[in-house]
Amino acid sequence: MVQKAKILLVDDRPENLLALEAILSALDQTLVRASSGEEALKALLTDDFAVILLDVQMPGMDGFETAAHIKRRERTRDIPIIFLTAINHGPHHTFRGYAAGAVDYISKPFDPWVLRAKVSVFVDLYMKNCQLREQASLLRLQLEGGQPAGEDAKESAGLLAELSARLAAVEEQAEALSKQLDESADAAAVATAAHLERKLTGLRRALDALEPGVGGGAGAVPSQN
Repeated sequence: MVQKAKILLVDDRPENLLALEAILSALDQTLVRASSGEEALKALLTDDFAVILLDVQMPGMDGFETAAHIKRRERTRDIPIIFLTAINHGPHHTFRGYAAGAVDYISKPFDPWVLRAKVSVFVDLYMKNCQLREQASLLRLQLEGGQPAGEDAKESAGLLAELSARLAAVEEQAEALSKQLDESADAAAVATAAHLERKLTGLRRALDALEPGVGGGAGAVPSQN
């Protein structure tokens, strides 16, 4: 069973959180509430999130300050942040949002379909990265074990075939996602997808090198960064 992605919703107004939950419930992912910047940072200490929807106007620690803390932490700095605000102060205000590390900046009231579509893209990217890490872990175990002979070799060949099939499925999904992103022209999402494709290419090369007669057997897995 595929584990659901977690989406962090940060807003000091309960009615806004309820509205976000209603909009995003169709994605069938795990929605986590936070009513303040401090509460959001606490949630980020223990859980991994696919994307953060962060209200700008909050008492105490506002959205910009919360984002700054998120980007300073190594564990959370790469989580996409979508800023939500009821006030549009013009280009300078929007620029401040992007400077704080946001991948998008949406003014309220927003189109529910558009918001859901944007969040869906980052959930898809998160899930592909999770699958990729799983394949990389299996591949490292295979590499560390070397290339055994006899019955073990048959088992090893079966594992390689399974890994190759799983990786092919992720590659196919990533290609479809990239085509979708090309049409949306969302620069941040496109860059994230390109990074994912580079990881997939490195993993495929390492897997191909394990095939009998190719690359001299086991070796080191290329960097996935």
